[in-house]
Amino acid sequence: MQKNVGSIDKILRIVIGLGLLSLLFVLEAPMKYLGLIGIVPLFTSLMGWCPLYTLLGVNTCKVKS
Repeated sequence: MQKNVGSIDKILRIVIGLGLLSLLFVLEAPMKYLGLIGIVPLFTSLMGWCPLYTLLGVNTCKVKS
C-alpha cells in the first residue's frame, strides 16, 4: 500500500470524520448511527491510504524527489 493521501487531505478527513462521529451524540436513534460513517475518513487519514483513490488513480500525497 503506497500512501496516496496528502497532508491537507488528511486534515480535511479528520475534521469530516469527527464531525460525522459527533452525530452519535446529537441525533436520536436510529439516525444517530449514520455517524459511524465517520470512522471511514478517520481510518483513511490515519493510514494515509485511500482505496477509492487507488481505484481512481488519484494521489494527493506529494512525492519527494
